[in-house]
Amino acid sequence: MIQLLEKALSKVLRRSVVLDQNVPFRYLLRRAITTLFGLARSLLFVRRRLVLGRGAKILAPHLLDLSGGLVRLEEYCLIDCLGTEGVRLGRNFKLGAYSRIVVSGSISDLGKGIFIGDNVGIGEFAYIGGAGGVRIGSDVIVGQYFSVHPENHIFGDPNLPIREQGVSRRGIKVGQGCWIGAKVTLIDGVTIGSNCVIAAGSVVTQNFPNNSVIGGVPAKLLQSRFAREKNNHA
Repeated sequence: MIQLLEKALSKVLRRSVVLDQNVPFRYLLRRAITTLFGLARSLLFVRRRLVLGRGAKILAPHLLDLSGGLVRLEEYCLIDCLGTEGVRLGRNFKLGAYSRIVVSGSISDLGKGIFIGDNVGIGEFAYIGGAGGVRIGSDVIVGQYFSVHPENHIFGDPNLPIREQGVSRRGIKVGQGCWIGAKVTLIDGVTIGSNCVIAAGSVVTQNFPNNSVIGGVPAKLLQSRFAREKNNHA
C-alpha cells in the first residue's frame, strides 16, 4: 500500500517521493482522507483545484493562477489575490497553517502581486504582502513566522503625520533554492540571490548575491557557501 501511495505522489508531484516505512498505515489513511476533503472543499467553494484546509479562505480567486501539482493551504490560511497582477502559485506549493498572503493592504491603492515558484514550502504563521511585488523562486524552503513587506512608509517630514506622507514600493525578490530560517523578515527593496541561507531571526534590509550565508539584525554576510565548502574539505 505504501509503495502504491509513493507512486501516486511521485506522479502528482513530478518528483521522487519516498515515505518512511515507520509511518503507521492509519496515519497515512487519515492524511489521505483529509487531503480529499480539502480538495472537495476547494472545488465547492472557490472552484479551483487545490487542497483547502479547514477554515482556509481565498479572496478574489479569479486572480489566482495555479501551475498544478499538489498545492496545499493548511488550516485557517488566507490568500487575498486582489491586486493588479494577482497571485501565482507554482507546482506543489505548501502554505503552513494560520498564514496570510495579501497582495493589497488597502482597496484605495491596490498592490502589485505575488509570484511563487515550484516546490516551495512556507511554515506556519507567515505573512507575505504584495504591495510592491514579491517574487520567490522555485525550491525555496521557509521556516515559521516568515514576514515579507514590499512597501515602506515615507517619514521625511516631521511636521506631517506619517500616515499622510505616502509609501514607497520597490518590491522584493528571492532567488531559487534558498533556505530561510524561522522568524526571518524581508524589508522592501531587497533582492536575495539563489541558493542562499538566511539564519533564523534575521531582518534583511540589503541585497545579497548568490550562495550567501547571512544572519543578524540587520542581516550581514557571514560567509559564502563556496568558502564553507572549502573549509569542510580542508
